[in-house]
Amino acid sequence: MLRVRGLVVRWFAEEGGQDLIEYALLSGAIGLAGFVAFAFVTDVMNTTYASWDTAVQSDELVEVPDPVPVEP
Repeated sequence: MLRVRGLVVRWFAEEGGQDLIEYALLSGAIGLAGFVAFAFVTDVMNTTYASWDTAVQSDELVEVPDPVPVEP
């Protein structure tokens, strides 16, 4: 039992490989943040483009002049 306790204490005290785990967690967090940002930006761009497309295809942006009768 004393030997197992010594192994556990030594396992928690060693720092070899700790950097690798920290870098893996950091890169995972950055990747997740990038994925969430990409999903958010994609939705915003889609909404903006759809509203722009609707406005372009309607007559809101075009002023149609009233026909003026031409006098002979």
